[in-house]
Amino acid sequence: MTFQQSGYDGRRPHATTILGVKRNGSVALAGDGQVTIGDVVLKHGARKIRLMHDGQILAGFAGAVADALTLFGKFEAQLKAWDGNLRRASVELAKEWRTDRYLRRLEAQLIVADGQSLLVLSGDGDVIEPDDGVVAIGSGAPYATAAAKALVAHTELDARAIVEAAMRIAADICIFTNERFTIESIGDGQEAHVEADGAASVDDVPITEAAPVAEATADDDEDDEDDEEAERVEDDTVDGDEDDAEEERD
Repeated sequence: MTFQQSGYDGRRPHATTILGVKRNGSVALAGDGQVTIGDVVLKHGARKIRLMHDGQILAGFAGAVADALTLFGKFEAQLKAWDGNLRRASVELAKEWRTDRYLRRLEAQLIVADGQSLLVLSGDGDVIEPDDGVVAIGSGAPYATAAAKALVAHTELDARAIVEAAMRIAADICIFTNERFTIESIGDGQEAHVEADGAASVDDVPITEAAPVAEATADDDEDDEDDEEAERVEDDTVDGDEDDAEEERD
């Protein structure tokens, strides 16, 4: 299929790069901000990454903006219908996208992710999960993918750092990709590691456990005050007895 046959005739906004990386319990999605019509850059700071389902799902698009927004709406509806189940919502969207006569005309691709899955969705009915946790769509996809795969193989960087570095490499090569990135991530490998080791932080200690200590301290203070009062009474009594004894002698 040629560039013109795919529907991108050079007169519609389409050029972009979206990159997703999953590593060590976290997923990061990055997109550049350039919008191009033909050989003209129309916008530099477009936002092509969205958080969905109360921040639990990431989604990014490449293709015609209006088409992508329509697909975002459909995908959000599927997420709500399936209670945030990313895989089921993705399959149902792909089925609808493939079979609906109107949706079949939409020219876009999506990358969607949660803490466990990273998927590519297309109008051909594809729901694809990469084997190595690296996937990209858009005009700069080959460059971003190659850079991210190398960083995954030869560094210990986390997912967010990898997508940022790989997108900078893609921006240096692809004329349709700029360096005005939007990066979103979910999941935290460090938090998962702490939970796995069973380590507890100060925040893990219930506040109610401190209450008995405070009560005991208050009781001790009251006991001390009672003891001091008793000593004062006893001293006064002794002094009074001594004064009576002296008066009797006199």
